[in-house]
Amino acid sequence: MNDKTALNSDLSQRCILHSPSLDWVDSPASGVSRRMLERNGGEVARATSIVRYAPGSAFASHVHGGGEEILVLEGTLHDEHGVYGPGTYIKNPVGSSHAPSSPEGCTLFVKLRHLDARDNARVVIDTRLSEWRQGMVEGLKVLPLNTFETQNTALVRWAPQTFFNPHRHWGGEEILVVEGVFSDEHGDYPAGSWLRSPHMSQHQPFSREGCLILVKTGHLA
Repeated sequence: MNDKTALNSDLSQRCILHSPSLDWVDSPASGVSRRMLERNGGEVARATSIVRYAPGSAFASHVHGGGEEILVLEGTLHDEHGVYGPGTYIKNPVGSSHAPSSPEGCTLFVKLRHLDARDNARVVIDTRLSEWRQGMVEGLKVLPLNTFETQNTALVRWAPQTFFNPHRHWGGEEILVVEGVFSDEHGDYPAGSWLRSPHMSQHQPFSREGCLILVKTGHLA
């Protein structure tokens, strides 16, 4: 695959991928590879990816021209600002920089170059130690991660046999299924699935067996 080729870059289109079925693509850094979900640009791109660091690998120091959001899925990520274990959410704002590495190896969900320049606070949340809130229906627990104007990023935990109301996505919705199986009237989405629903799309989600999802809304208008 050519990094310069746009991939699932039309944000007006619904997109569903099962990331474990995708090939790993080498990055410019030795030992760092990516499963590409969405991309628009060359090596400097608006992109959404699953990123894997082999033990002992590192990425050169770089500036986040359009910001970065990370969820550590497995292992431990390091940079000059700290050490981030599984379940850690990081928002690096526009203009920030770091030199990430992973002595032990890790797997991350990463979104690049999609943040508003005014959303300029760095955020680090260890979701394993955070207090969850009651969701809008019984069986839902929500952990807000970042909010700016219409954009919201959160983790949502669904107890088994939880059903949500039909709703429309103003500004669109993006979901990564972290654990379990998430469902709606269009299908079932096991762990590792990535869903992008465009502005003003609609669905009725539920989970029969329970799940944990990372949700970002309001950024696709």
